Amino acid sequence: MEFIKSGTNFDFVGRMKIALACSLAVIVIGMASIVWHGGLNYGIDFAGGTLVQIKFQKEPSADAIRNAFTSIGLENSIIQSFGTSEVVIRTAESSSDQRGLSGKIEDALTAVYGKDSFEIRRVEVVGPKVGSDLTRKAILAIVFSWIGMLIYIAWRFEFRYAVGGILALVHDVIITVGVFSLLNKEFDLTIVAALLTIIGYSINDTIVVYDRIRENVRKNVKQSLADTINASINQTLSRTILTSFTVFLVVVVLFFFGGAVIHDFAFALLVGVVVGTYSSIFIASPIVLAFEKIKPSRLKRSK
Repeated sequence: MEFIKSGTNFDFVGRMKIALACSLAVIVIGMASIVWHGGLNYGIDFAGGTLVQIKFQKEPSADAIRNAFTSIGLENSIIQSFGTSEVVIRTAESSSDQRGLSGKIEDALTAVYGKDSFEIRRVEVVGPKVGSDLTRKAILAIVFSWIGMLIYIAWRFEFRYAVGGILALVHDVIITVGVFSLLNKEFDLTIVAALLTIIGYSINDTIVVYDRIRENVRKNVKQSLADTINASINQTLSRTILTSFTVFLVVVVLFFFGGAVIHDFAFALLVGVVVGTYSSIFIASPIVLAFEKIKPSRLKRSK
C-alpha cells in the first residue's frame, strides 16, 4: 500500500529553515512553561510523599474529602478523580507508618461518609531521598540511551548521521516534556517509560531514511546532497506515513479505552509519534546537510 505515489518530489530540505523556526518556537514555549510553573508537575515517584487511592460506593465530593482531612492535617492534599467513584490523594508527607496513615484517613472519612461506604485500595509512600534517586536515574536512562544510539549510528553510518539522529531525539523529548508542562500533566516514571519508547520509535524511523540516503549517495555521487536527501525522504515517505498512522491508531485506542492508569502514558506516545515522525523528516536529515558544510563526508573528500 502506498499513500504517496512514486515520483513525488516534495522539497523538504527547502523548508528546513521554516521547520527549524517552528521547532525552536515550540521548544521555547515549552521551556517557558516549565519556568512559569516552577518546574514539572512531578508525581510521587520523583517528588516523594504519599499516595492513597480510595474507592467510594457513590461519586465523592472533593470538598467534602478535603474538609474531612482537616482533622488529620491533610487538608492541603491534592485530590484527583480516578474514574467515576475513585479518587487519588497525594500529600507531601512521607511517613513510613503506612498503617497509621491509612487508619487516620479511614477514621476521618468514616466520620463523614459512614462505615463501609468506601475502600482504601492502596497506600504508597516514597521518601524524598528515594524520589531524588529516581529522578537522577530517570535522567541517566534517557541520556545513556542517546549516547548508545550516538555510538551505534556513528559506527553504522557516519558521525554526521549520528549528530542528526541524536539532535532529533533530543528535540522529540524536549517537545514532549514541554507539552506535559503546558498542560500541567503529572510527570512520573510511567512518562519516562513513554519517553524511552518514543526515542526507540523515532530513531527507527530515522534509520530507515538514513539508510536510503546512504544508498542514494553511493548511486549518485555527482548529485548534490540536498537533492539526494530530498529524493530519499520522498522515496521512504509512504512507508513513514503508513507506519506512523498505524501506530497512531493503536495509541489513540489506548488513550480513549485503556483506562485512567495508562491515560498519560498513551498521551505521551500520541505526542511522541507525531513529533518523532516530523523530526525524522524535517530535523534529522537536514541536520546531516548542515553538518556537511562544516565537515565534508569521506566520499566527498575522496573525489
